[in-house]
Amino acid sequence: MYLMEEAKADSVIAQPDLRATDELLALAARDGDDAAFEEILDRHRRRVARIIGRFFDRPERIEDVLQDVFTKAYFGLVDYSPDRGKSFSAWLSRVAINACYDELRRARRRPEGSIVDVTSDEREWLGAQLSGRTTAAEAESMLISRDLANKLLARLSSDDRIVLILLDAEEMTVAEIADVLGWKISKVKVRAHRARKSLRLVLGEYL
Repeated sequence: MYLMEEAKADSVIAQPDLRATDELLALAARDGDDAAFEEILDRHRRRVARIIGRFFDRPERIEDVLQDVFTKAYFGLVDYSPDRGKSFSAWLSRVAINACYDELRRARRRPEGSIVDVTSDEREWLGAQLSGRTTAAEAESMLISRDLANKLLARLSSDDRIVLILLDAEEMTVAEIADVLGWKISKVKVRAHRARKSLRLVLGEYL
C-alpha cells in the first residue's frame, strides 16, 4: 500500500503545483508517466480536433487523424524539449498540422467532397457572395471558415489547400507556416498566390 502511494506521489499529476504546466507534463510523459500523457490528451484533444476539422469534415476521418496525431506525439516526445523555445502547445499543433498535410497528400486521389456535393442553398450563398458587394478576397476568407470550404478546397492540391487553411482559418503568418511545414518563406508566398488563383477558378464556376 505504501509503495503504491509513493508511486502516485512521484507522478506529476499528483502534484497540484505542477498540473498547469504542459511542458512538465510532456517531460514526465517522455520519462514514462502514462498518467501525464493522459492529462495531455484530455487537455488538448478538443483543440487538436478543431485543427483537424479545418481539413476534414467526416467525424470518422477526424477521429482517425486525431488518433494518428497523438500516436505521433507520444513517440515524438523523445525529441521534444522546452529549451528549444517553443511551447508544448505550439509543438503539438505542428504535429497535428503535419499529420493533416500527410493525410491530404495520401487522399489526393480520393477527395472528401466535390462540386456535385454542393447543395442548392450553398450554391445560392456562393452566388450572393460572389455577385454582391463582397470583394473576392473577403469572399475567399469567409469561405475558408465555412463547412462549404471542404467541398471546394478538395478540388485544390494538398499544398494549396493547407496554405489557404493555415492563412485564412488558423490566421497564421507566412513565417509561422514556413516554420511548421519546413518550407522557405518564399515558397509559402508563391504557393499562397497560386492557391488563391486556383480557388478563384473554382469559384468562377458559380458566376
